[in-house]
Amino acid sequence: KNVVYAIAFNNPFGDKVITGSFDKTCKVWNSNTGELYHTLRGHATEIVCLSFNPQGSIISTGSMDNTAKLWDTETGEELCTLLGHTAEIVSLSFNQQGDKLITGSFDHTTKLWDVRSGRCIHTFSGHRGEISSCQFDWDGGKCITGSIDRTCKLWDVKSGQCINTLRGHNDEILDVSFNSTGSRLVTASADATARVYNTMTGACCSILVGHEGEISKVSFNPQGTKLITASSDKTCHIWSTESGECLQIL
Repeated sequence: KNVVYAIAFNNPFGDKVITGSFDKTCKVWNSNTGELYHTLRGHATEIVCLSFNPQGSIISTGSMDNTAKLWDTETGEELCTLLGHTAEIVSLSFNQQGDKLITGSFDHTTKLWDVRSGRCIHTFSGHRGEISSCQFDWDGGKCITGSIDRTCKLWDVKSGQCINTLRGHNDEILDVSFNSTGSRLVTASADATARVYNTMTGACCSILVGHEGEISKVSFNPQGTKLITASSDKTCHIWSTESGECLQIL
């Protein structure tokens, strides 16, 4: 037993949860009864990120051992190990179809993988610092990466080319997220601000100012009209996406 560092539901079904731990394992649980289905063993060091694919049939785990693994949800069997990163994997994201996975690493790169074969399709290179967060957009045509180098990059998934580099923060970017349609993205930073960008133009739409400490997590509501930010100042703020106004402090 050790620190549990990463958690996820098998949305939208919600009948299973996975937990990733510093004990090097991922456990699959029944969310209704608490029954333990499987303990996924194979990583050499701590598991720091994980996710179900949207279909709920495959689990991916990322570890400080520089690898990601794919697992069969029903059987608990390891499907493959994704090898290629040279430092710990701290973020991962499936596309909506569940056939592609991106992994963000402290080696300054993000890799795109074919889930069926375990083959690396592209390596997104260009950041000058560790990757902190990565995410696909809603249709899987683009992805974003946030980095300790204070920038967020927008990538074309098919070509592997960088479409835009979004600047403006004066400290590390700790989290990035698309809205549900992919038309807006948001970056959260250690500079205590979050920035909302127009995905197509790269223009900064609003700067969310009000936290007194670094912002470590950010997320849109399903409608894309509001954002929530979590900060080291011991508060969460809810914001209007368009105006940048703080609507509530939790």
